[in-house]
This record gives sequence, structure tokens and C-alpha cells, in this order.
Amino acid sequence: MSQSKGRFITFEGGEGAGKSTQISRLADLLRRRGHDVLVTREPGGSQGAEAVRHVLLSGQAEEFGVRMEAVLFAAARSDHVEQVIRPALAEGTIVLCDRFIDSSRVYQGVTGNLEPALMRNLERVAVNGVMPDLTIILDVPAESGLARARKRGSSDSAGPDRFEKEEISTHEMRRQAFRDLAQSEPKRCKLIDGTLSQDAVALSVLEHVDPILPALPVREKSAKGR
Repeated sequence: MSQSKGRFITFEGGEGAGKSTQISRLADLLRRRGHDVLVTREPGGSQGAEAVRHVLLSGQAEEFGVRMEAVLFAAARSDHVEQVIRPALAEGTIVLCDRFIDSSRVYQGVTGNLEPALMRNLERVAVNGVMPDLTIILDVPAESGLARARKRGSSDSAGPDRFEKEEISTHEMRRQAFRDLAQSEPKRCKLIDGTLSQDAVALSVLEHVDPILPALPVREKSAKGR
């Protein structure tokens, strides 16, 4: 494992893939088992990164181009890692994160057409050695995912964000890019069919998570129970 005490599990996929639902279900289960769990997200997760999140998802940075967006994502990630993720892992916490490096690889690297060398350098500086122990990639057809996202957005006064507004062909390209990542890094990345029922997806997630979980501390018996 890349962290000596905690575990770092990231969830990836296109818009409307069901990441938030599955993260919430997994967090509840792990807490019931007695694990300390932190749920976080990107962009965001720390005070500085949440400020950058608003700029990115509102589209305010779009006019400056995808290169500037990539730099802002990296800056937000660096703050998130150093202020939230690394300290939590050091304390033995299981960190569940909605999006991380693979979203940048796909959104800015693949569909943003940024140079691989630039993406590698931004990633190296941003994560500073903190990499996921496991990445769950939820795979749904782009059209189905967007329908979910837009239904969710219709009840949200903010409406669709900067990325949800893009063409279906772009979303389908991202879906394929996530599938390619799962194939290229099979040890870390696990592809799960997100079109299955929520229960079936949750079960599949747990099958991949269980083998990497840290052992729970042995609790001492009370004097009365001896």
C-alpha cells in the first residue's frame, strides 16, 4: 500500500455514473464495521480547493483555456492532499474521494488534448507522492450518465456545470478513456458496470475494497468482562 496506516480509495467515471451514491453506501458500511472514514471530493475537499471548485465548475476559467484549468485543478489538488488527505491517512483513516488524478488525465489530458509531459508534471507536483491504493471506475454509457446528471441538475438551482454542458461525443470519449485507464492499470483500477442495480454495484465495490482494508484494532475487554 502507498500509505502505511490509512487507505486511499478514489471513485471515477463520467457524469452521472453514480459515484456519490456508492461512496455514501461504502462509507456507511465501513463505519458500521468500526473504521474511521473520511469522505471528500475533487475539485474541492479543503478550504482553498473549494474556492477553486467554484471557479472551475461555474465556467469562469473556461475562457482562459484548458491549460489554465489544468493548472487550477492541480493547485486545488495540492491543497487538498496536504491539508486533508495526507493527514487523514497518517491517522489511519480510510479516505474515500469522489474524483482524483484520473479525472484530470481524462478531462484535461485526453479530451483537453494537453501534452502528456505537462500532465505528468502537474500530477507529480500536485499529489507529492500520495496515490490511491484503489480506484473504482464506474462505467455507464455517456447518454445514460448525462440523463442522470441532468435530472439531478434540474432540481439544483445551479443547473448543469461547465463539464455537463459539453457534447455527447466528448462524454463518450471520456468514457472510453476511463475504460482504457482500467485496462492499462489493472492492479489499481477496477472497472465496474454502473448500469447494474445500486445493490449489485455496491457488492462489486465491496469485493474490491475488502482485500485492501487495514485490520481493525483489537479492543481490550473491560474489567467486568474478564
